[in-house]
Amino acid sequence: MAHTDPYRLTTAPTPTASAPAEGPSGVTGGDIVRTLLWTVVVISAVANTVASYGGVSTWVHLSCGTVTLLAATTLVVRSLRGRR
Repeated sequence: MAHTDPYRLTTAPTPTASAPAEGPSGVTGGDIVRTLLWTVVVISAVANTVASYGGVSTWVHLSCGTVTLLAATTLVVRSLRGRR
């Protein structure tokens, strides 16, 4: 019986009947969406911090906070749905 290491990066695991096949690079659409959402969270949080030190108007803080909240909520919802 051959032992395969699921954390080895040099070889791609072969798809089984229970696991769907991924794209040629092994990156799924869900991975890309999750990465983009995390990027939005970080950028909007940094923008909110910069706006705080810059002394800009309140609507900038509110819009940055809203974007951060929406992206973080989407990440949580996707995570909870993925557990089912």
